[in-house]
Amino acid sequence: MDSLVIENVSHWYGETRVLNDINLRIEAGQIVAVVGPSGCGKSTLLKAILGTHPTNEGTIKADGIPVTGPSRHVGMVYQHYSLYDFLTAEDNVALGLKLDETSLPYRWFAWPAWHKKRKEHLERAREYLRRVNLQDAAKRYPSGLSGGMRQRVAIAQAMILKPKILLLDEPFGALDEATREDLQIMLLQFYQENLRAKAEGRVPEYTMLFVTHELNEALYVADRVIGLSRFHSDGHLGATVVYDRPCPIFKPEDPRDFSRLLEQKEELRNAVFDPDYIKHHSEYVSFWDEIALEAANLKAN
Repeated sequence: MDSLVIENVSHWYGETRVLNDINLRIEAGQIVAVVGPSGCGKSTLLKAILGTHPTNEGTIKADGIPVTGPSRHVGMVYQHYSLYDFLTAEDNVALGLKLDETSLPYRWFAWPAWHKKRKEHLERAREYLRRVNLQDAAKRYPSGLSGGMRQRVAIAQAMILKPKILLLDEPFGALDEATREDLQIMLLQFYQENLRAKAEGRVPEYTMLFVTHELNEALYVADRVIGLSRFHSDGHLGATVVYDRPCPIFKPEDPRDFSRLLEQKEELRNAVFDPDYIKHHSEYVSFWDEIALEAANLKAN
């Protein structure tokens, strides 16, 4: 099942070409990292997927539905937390449900029903806070939370509406190293939950596309890494996908052994970030071929 399909997407500002012929398919349960040089259009692509910044050409579908504007099918977590200081953690997380499922007249004139629904919303909010390991901080205000805790609240806030795909724009970029590592482990835990859901025949709940400038983070957390760049033979037309390959799968309890990543990290650096390495954009775009080959080998064995 595809959570996101991007077909022939291009975008430009006046005569400045930003994105050129982006094609991408992300299945439910994948956690995909996006890397690329500064200014290559990573944020432009995320805004297009979110629906706040329509592209000039091409189509984007989330859960099979064309993206024509913001919707609950696509969630977003920014580097800077989108929390209200006057609301507790659980109230911040429940806010999306309140706005999505009730109206102001309903809350004014159907108070008993609204009171019951609000209790349900808060219970669901506490469940999502539990998923991000913040169940003990439900009653605390953002001012009483660390940066990492506030980012966990923001992730729960986005996840509670159950988007088909969750976008994260450098979500850990402003955090210290130890906090960043804790949140990386959280994403690895989500991926393990996805694997369990697949094994049980259920649709995985967590499908994520996250932008990062840290190559170790991309290869460590994601199961697939995509590189956007204009360092290819048609780069004058804009950035496109020049790298799309699977990467090693880490479990939350595994040692942080980045030596496993060295070879692919160097390949990624050359393919995406080296302005002197000009090649056809498809040279390192092999994710689905590699997955098909792996499946064939498993079937043969």
